[in-house]
Amino acid sequence: MDEQHNPFPRQDSPVTVTVIGLGPMGQAMTRTLLAAGHPVTVWNRTAGRADGVVADGATHAATPAEAVEASDLVILSLTDYQAMYDILGSVSGSLAGRTLINLSSDTPDRTRAASTWAAGHGATFLTGGVMVPAPMIGTEAAYVYYSGPDEALERHRAALTLLGTPKYLGEDPGLAQMMYQAALAVFLTSLSGLMHATAMLGSVGIKAREALPELLSLADSIGAIMRAGEETPGAALDAGEHPGDLSTVTMMGATSDHIVDTSTSLGLDLALPEAVQAHYRRAIEDGHGGDNWTRIIDGIRDPR
Repeated sequence: MDEQHNPFPRQDSPVTVTVIGLGPMGQAMTRTLLAAGHPVTVWNRTAGRADGVVADGATHAATPAEAVEASDLVILSLTDYQAMYDILGSVSGSLAGRTLINLSSDTPDRTRAASTWAAGHGATFLTGGVMVPAPMIGTEAAYVYYSGPDEALERHRAALTLLGTPKYLGEDPGLAQMMYQAALAVFLTSLSGLMHATAMLGSVGIKAREALPELLSLADSIGAIMRAGEETPGAALDAGEHPGDLSTVTMMGATSDHIVDTSTSLGLDLALPEAVQAHYRRAIEDGHGGDNWTRIIDGIRDPR
């Protein structure tokens, strides 16, 4: 797009930014922006949480209205989207002409509804999903998924890139949240799996400090497992192909049975291993025992 005719010209010089929500993530973003020379106005429901970033140079707004009116770019880092309505609902008259970037976690449908709500008050809305913990904000490893108007992302790309590499998914405001929730589904189940495995090993006297290095090295190999036999992970899945030459549903299902039996004998919680076992049993019942373990996706897509 020709910048001369772009209603959202890209800004490379420091601009004023408002950050609402000062949990660990909001504080990390504020400090990163301040370090790059951006004036930052902050507001938090618990005012004392602003003390640290104010000492670092941020301006503490007395009210949400004052915070919103301080900047054209307003970044929200809250518990969920309802918190946005609770905070901004009474100051919606101040939103016109501003860009709201909500980096809070919630459902894709709620992000779409929020985009409509913001547009109704004259604001441009971008959904964001931050894919690193707070200590990694501003590092080379940080990245953030965005969806919504691409012009708004381009207008504020310079400031947003400071937080993490922007990865734009498309105009649908629900896409960034969908990617975020999908990634967290992998992350949270992996964490639960690590703790379940650590509990198993602890029952026979193996300490966590001994167990976790072994378990984490296995987790690191998942990418190699997914790439085995194909150059692009997921290509066979997209084609509906589940070749069982490397591993089968029956083989993996037997392993899931053994994990459930072992966990039962140890008196551990069975919620996670039984959920995994159910995926393989469903695929076997549907006649796919000889297919690759990826066949379990059918039951996930179409639960009984």
